[in-house]
Amino acid sequence: MNILILGGSGFVGTRLTELLLKDHQVTIGDLVKSEFYPELWKHCDVCVDDELRAVMAGQDCVINLAASHRDDVRPLSLYTRNNVEGAEHVCKIATELGIHLIVFTSSVAIYGFPEYEYDEDAPKHPFNEYGRTKLLAEAVYEKWQKADSQNMLHVVRPTVIFGERNRGNVYNLFKQLASGRFLMVGNGKNRKSMAYVGNIVAFLKWNVEENKQGYSVYNYIDKPDFDMNDLVNGFEKSLGKKLPPVSLPYCLGLLGGYCFDLLAFITRRTYPISSIRVKKFCAQTVFSSEKMQKSGFKPPFDMQEALHRTVSFEFGNQQ
Repeated sequence: MNILILGGSGFVGTRLTELLLKDHQVTIGDLVKSEFYPELWKHCDVCVDDELRAVMAGQDCVINLAASHRDDVRPLSLYTRNNVEGAEHVCKIATELGIHLIVFTSSVAIYGFPEYEYDEDAPKHPFNEYGRTKLLAEAVYEKWQKADSQNMLHVVRPTVIFGERNRGNVYNLFKQLASGRFLMVGNGKNRKSMAYVGNIVAFLKWNVEENKQGYSVYNYIDKPDFDMNDLVNGFEKSLGKKLPPVSLPYCLGLLGGYCFDLLAFITRRTYPISSIRVKKFCAQTVFSSEKMQKSGFKPPFDMQEALHRTVSFEFGNQQ
């Protein structure tokens, strides 16, 4: 099968390319050249039809990982441009070229902060532009699927993804732990749903090869869920060292986040601490993966192994 991975130069796309190449022909379409697979890369802006048409021509399947996703993207209009308008362009070109299989990575951010263990039918209350535009993009793809009975659409809503070479929030947490400068905000009992990159790319591949439904939507979460204390303990165990227990009450941590918000506004710079990041750190964000677990897919890695692989790869030399 000829498969196009939009946004394939990034962390998830690189691991997905590595996996798919065992059985398929892969093309990477991205604004940024692939560091690991430059020979497969073609420059592509998802909102430029000529570039998109050039990389989509001859493909049997499109996996869209491309998105504006960071908390600090400016201007805010880029979320709509890249996430929603990008989806519209992908669907238009897919219809034009007769491509009938799309796998779209959405996000659990469409739910907002969950009040319980949200499944796929839970209320949608995104708290930021990323979640809002991902939800709108889902609607664009669903409209495309319904327009032709041959079209197959598989929407995957991952929770926070971690793994080797990731540079997101989980890596930042581990980096702080490794440096010895980590400060726990709150009591650390808030649970976090997470997904290991080796499992999420295997699930995306499964949707390409095994999922023959016309339309499907899945949360992707690896179980069991860890709380923040579990993550710290797992990090300590993987590196064989004990960190000093230092914590800060949530109210003081949030106040510090607001101070950095003000500083960022005044200086027009971004900082690693903000009120939204403090809220996200301390929030209980737990989602259901029951539907995925019943799908027939079996994750290749358990969470303890995934955590150990990540910590050892990134920080093993600091033992």
